[in-house]
Amino acid sequence: MPELRLVIANKNYSSWSMRPWVLLTQAGIPFTEVQLKFTDDGKVAGIGELSPNGQVPVLWVDGQPVWDSLAICETIAELYPQKLLWPTAPAARRVARSISAEMHAGFRELRRHMPMNMRSAHPGKGRTPAVENDIARIVSIWESCRERFGSGGDLLFGSFTCADAMYAPVVSRFVTYAVELPAVAQHYADAVLGLPGVLRWRAGALTETEFVAADEPYANR
Repeated sequence: MPELRLVIANKNYSSWSMRPWVLLTQAGIPFTEVQLKFTDDGKVAGIGELSPNGQVPVLWVDGQPVWDSLAICETIAELYPQKLLWPTAPAARRVARSISAEMHAGFRELRRHMPMNMRSAHPGKGRTPAVENDIARIVSIWESCRERFGSGGDLLFGSFTCADAMYAPVVSRFVTYAVELPAVAQHYADAVLGLPGVLRWRAGALTETEFVAADEPYANR
């Protein structure tokens, strides 16, 4: 099997790092974690030659880098087809890839106004009209996937897939900012929060003490 090293940043703040870390951990795929830290301006200290684009995450596969969270998820699924990290049915797989790409490229207002922060609670913060539109779209995605493809379990496509890893940081944001969800979406969010991979990431995040000003727009400091 390939030797995998995953370069990440702060677990409390780095939603991009969370996605492949949760994917690998939840799927039971062995890897070595290399954790770096954000500086106050949001850059990654010590990233140097660890990342071709100077950002996290980066997955090193037998000494060769794969960067960008969605590309990493695709690579993991390709390396471990037996883990079924994309749905097996073609129609479901197409939707899973589409919503993963939408998560990767979209929801910019939500990202801007509701940065991931597992240590804190900021109920009601960041609820601009544009953010409300992002939330409504995410809820619509979750409800549609659960209705069409979710009969085999509690996740978007029943069992755990790359799509769930891609949306896990959003679930965390909804907790931090106390976003009330309709029943189907809340059931899905609760299922994600209970995943062992997500629980392990959150446990690590809660032990971190670094304060990164760029990721703390609502802090009382």
